Amino acid sequence: MFERITEIPRESGHEEKITAFLQEFARSRSLECRTDAAGNVVIVREASEGCGDIPVIVLQSHSDMVCEKNSGVKHDFSRDPIKYVFRDGWMIAEDTTLGADCGIGMAAQLAILESDLRLGKVECLFTVSEETGMDGAKALKPGFITGKTLINLDSEDEGELFVGCAGGMDTTAVFNYREVPVAGDSKLFRVRVFNGVGGHSGDDIDKGRANAVQLLARFLYSFPEAAVVELDGGNKRNAIAREAEALVALAPDSAAGFMKEAALFGEALKGEYAATDSGISVECVECPMPGDGVRAIEPEVSVALVRSLFAAPHGVLAMSGDMKGLVETSTNLASVKMRGDGTIRVGTSQRSSVTSERRAAALKVEAAFRLAGAEVSHESEYPGWKPDVNSPVLHACVESYRKLFGKDPVVRAIHAGLECGLFLDIYPDLDMISFGPTIRGVHAPGERLELASLDKFVALLTDVMTNFR
Repeated sequence: MFERITEIPRESGHEEKITAFLQEFARSRSLECRTDAAGNVVIVREASEGCGDIPVIVLQSHSDMVCEKNSGVKHDFSRDPIKYVFRDGWMIAEDTTLGADCGIGMAAQLAILESDLRLGKVECLFTVSEETGMDGAKALKPGFITGKTLINLDSEDEGELFVGCAGGMDTTAVFNYREVPVAGDSKLFRVRVFNGVGGHSGDDIDKGRANAVQLLARFLYSFPEAAVVELDGGNKRNAIAREAEALVALAPDSAAGFMKEAALFGEALKGEYAATDSGISVECVECPMPGDGVRAIEPEVSVALVRSLFAAPHGVLAMSGDMKGLVETSTNLASVKMRGDGTIRVGTSQRSSVTSERRAAALKVEAAFRLAGAEVSHESEYPGWKPDVNSPVLHACVESYRKLFGKDPVVRAIHAGLECGLFLDIYPDLDMISFGPTIRGVHAPGERLELASLDKFVALLTDVMTNFR
């Protein structure tokens, strides 16, 4: 079922084809299907004969995926199926994201819907645009689902049951600039920081991975005389920036020193990230100056932009005092984009399980960019999900896991954002849990699904569904 899903385009904000697939899946199997104005879909399987007294269970996943690819890879996410290989027990997309987040959850829902398992009533909820702001979850209305027990299938560590998550928000800084001509005898260089691991801005923020945008700013900080012609780095708000590059112009007498320092910087990064991001690389090449010259960002804005990108907070800001090893608050410097309209947009995101700390982190980011003269706004805030250790569905899942595998699962909260906190705003009586198979490299090319963990995930979900009372 998941292999079929990989053939269907479903980038956040463009879920039309996967929505149509879900609707046709329901129609062809004579299942009730409801679609709301936002594009969320619910497919209902009525209770098996004799199972009408079993509580309704809602299975939930999101239908969109993060679409990231390596530089130079020809892949159109609006049209092309995901290419993957099976190797050493993993299903791997080598040059793009795989979309196992959360396609494997969708596949599990569809498999349950068409199975011959004896079950109570099941409502399968598929939400849209989770990856870009949880828009589908925010748009849910009372009555769209009726069940009081919800199993979220958007987790990525087999053997772990999640009962809480961080809330989040986005912060955007906008720099306005004029273009100024560059001296005709200037030397033009393209400098790149690339080949970082990247990863999920929640799950992976504490793993010491390189942020290419901030590292490029760190290098350019030492060359305030460099005229920045182009600057681009990172992509999605919820992904750690893997690549960034700048086109800069320098006076001829600075050229040799710039090239030398770029090489030394690359060697320094190799040492700094040897244990956490060993592939991070720096490249600096001289480019031919066009006959009609180039225009650059005005110096005052260029210097302020580079300084603020270097100074802006990125990474873990606080660890939880209640749950060992859990990141409580973090911020991700996600992207910098020149728009071609006289503006440069810097995208960031903040996460925390504590609302006041999340908002303070956003204000800290705002302060860094306001000091540099940028306009700053905050968007897409969503709440966290507070753990309930007395949850009935948690108890059922722990018992199932112990019975199936002879050991206890790990019960914990996650620093990534799940839609569960938003569900509670709309359906305050929901009892919820989240679990899934092991997925690595989420939100980055090379994303992979561990097949052995998938077998265990299926076994656990099946046991919980068939024995829940």
